[in-house]
Amino acid sequence: MFSSIGWGEIIVLALAALFVFGPDRLPDLARESAAGLQRVRSAVTGVRGRLEEELGDDLGRLGDLRQYHPRTLVREHLLGDDTQSGRAG
Repeated sequence: MFSSIGWGEIIVLALAALFVFGPDRLPDLARESAAGLQRVRSAVTGVRGRLEEELGDDLGRLGDLRQYHPRTLVREHLLGDDTQSGRAG
């Protein structure tokens, strides 16, 4: 998750948060952030479960969903081989 952030940056961010919010409010903010993150995780889990429930076996056949990204589709159709699209001459 934090592959581009090192421990030094995390410490600097923690110290900045301590100075900005103060030692009194910081534990409450951390608790609220953790609760918010838990709500997001449970929502994502619920959506994933709902998709699996609705799509069933079709979900496995979709494969990698990145292939349906608009940029990928446009790149594939604009820069793809002309023989695949049936426009070969």
